[in-house]
Amino acid sequence: MASLKPKNSHVPNSVAIAKSYHQTYRGSPAEAYVAARGLGDAAGRFGLGYVLSAQPGHERYQGMLSIPYLRPAGGEDGVATVRFRCIADECVMAPDGSYYFESGQKERHGHKGGKYRSLPGDPPRLFNTLALIQPSPLLVVVEGEFDTMSWELAGIPSVGAPGTGTWRDYWTPALLGYETVFLLAEDGPGLTFMDELAASLPNSKVIQIAGEQDSNAVLLGSGPETLKELIGR
Repeated sequence: MASLKPKNSHVPNSVAIAKSYHQTYRGSPAEAYVAARGLGDAAGRFGLGYVLSAQPGHERYQGMLSIPYLRPAGGEDGVATVRFRCIADECVMAPDGSYYFESGQKERHGHKGGKYRSLPGDPPRLFNTLALIQPSPLLVVVEGEFDTMSWELAGIPSVGAPGTGTWRDYWTPALLGYETVFLLAEDGPGLTFMDELAASLPNSKVIQIAGEQDSNAVLLGSGPETLKELIGR
């Protein structure tokens, strides 16, 4: 795991970028997709957006969901960066018009760049660091923004790494003060990832979700109470 902090603390103009795309979220394909995932109530809270009219240099993100990485401090540096997620019909929808995830199928992101896109040169960042300043004896760590939002909607503070192999050593100290840090894994690679993280977190518990489901699938299929039962709450 890398241990050096990146020199750039935030992406220039990230606040303006996030606000611009958030303004075109309502009534967009992004809003419909997020609502179908059971995360509609999280959209405003997390500043989700839609790239209806791409800003210069963002043409490759046209038609994508935008996900700001909000900062606890707020103010002029209140957004560290913005990530983008493909929600193109041909990638997320089955021939019958339903979303692939609704029937437990994997999406079809076979194009260059994959499902998620970060801005060029932007280092991995921890999603939802706002959770780290909430008074709580416990914290949940997951992979991905949707899973993080799912736990937050269930009332459990959560942070998310942007994928397996992205953890940075300088994120770890922020987790050491909790009574328990629950590390949620959804599949084999995820379990390996969380096991490696647990080695540096003596207050952690690794939990693998049955059936290789992710946290959002549990929330959508069984509700927030079932999600909380995974960690004994």
